[in-house]
Amino acid sequence: MFKAIIINKTEQGQTVQLSSTKDSDLPQGEVTVDVAWSSLNYKDALAITGKSPVVRSFPMVPGIDFAGVVSDSSNLSFIEGDRVLLNGWGVGEKHWGGFSEKARVNSYWLQSLPKEISMRRAMAIGTAGYTAMLCVMKLEDMGVTPEKGVVLVTGASGGVGSVAVLLLSKLGYQVCAVTGKKPEANYLMDLGAQSVIDREELYEPSRPLNKERWAGAIDVVGGKLLANVLSSIRYRGGVACCGLAGGMDLPSSVAPFILRGVTLAGVDSVQCPKDIRQEAWRRLAMDLDLNKLDAMTTEVPFEDIIEVAPQMLEGKVKGRIVIPISSRLG
Repeated sequence: MFKAIIINKTEQGQTVQLSSTKDSDLPQGEVTVDVAWSSLNYKDALAITGKSPVVRSFPMVPGIDFAGVVSDSSNLSFIEGDRVLLNGWGVGEKHWGGFSEKARVNSYWLQSLPKEISMRRAMAIGTAGYTAMLCVMKLEDMGVTPEKGVVLVTGASGGVGSVAVLLLSKLGYQVCAVTGKKPEANYLMDLGAQSVIDREELYEPSRPLNKERWAGAIDVVGGKLLANVLSSIRYRGGVACCGLAGGMDLPSSVAPFILRGVTLAGVDSVQCPKDIRQEAWRRLAMDLDLNKLDAMTTEVPFEDIIEVAPQMLEGKVKGRIVIPISSRLG
């Protein structure tokens, strides 16, 4: 028997509880992993609270991330004792995820943990940090380099935003952080932001083209805020967009794209090809200040995650949350 958070659906609605289950309940997969650490992401909070239809089948174990040790494998790519991690691939949505002491998954979804990163730190990075790295790589692909000017990061006190600020500052970019939480300004400056602005500034009425302010941006919000960001991107700049916390609409125009040559690039972390994932994690091991990562990480007990999830949706959580599942493993 092992413990797992299990989401079920009844006629009365969704139920979520930490339960005991058995190996035979695990879904099909080539590799079984003893989970050491997981992390709480925005999508996990949506799944646990039922605020959005993230979960596609029931019963479901949430948790889109995990790191652990292989305990059994029928695929030669992994053997017993290998340290592995997983991000995305529909795990925690369509396939049992990481809020469990054991996971059984498709071998292709796993990747070896970089030797420079502990399992705890891998989950402090998690999907949020890995997505932030994908966004940085996308900016680089668009030619947004440090000498081009200031890069804006929206939702900067959240998981993706915090790691994005860390990465960009370490790589030599000037970073302007956007947050709706004024008390977090010092936190963001400590991460490496040179300036902090209130997000309300980006919700003011906007024209199709505003004054050119930023060489590029990483946006996790979408909606009207993204439209205002696009209107202020410098000539041939770019925006890497990976979130829609502010809504799915984009009340913008074609003006930034055809008059300034601005690029809006979407970043997907769930189905991202394996070679790009591996490069992102290689870069994270090299480009991320792990000591600052530790400083922005909070550890929450496994049994408390159900209570903490709503706080994330209410904007009461900053940085990254890691969950010791079986931390004795490393």
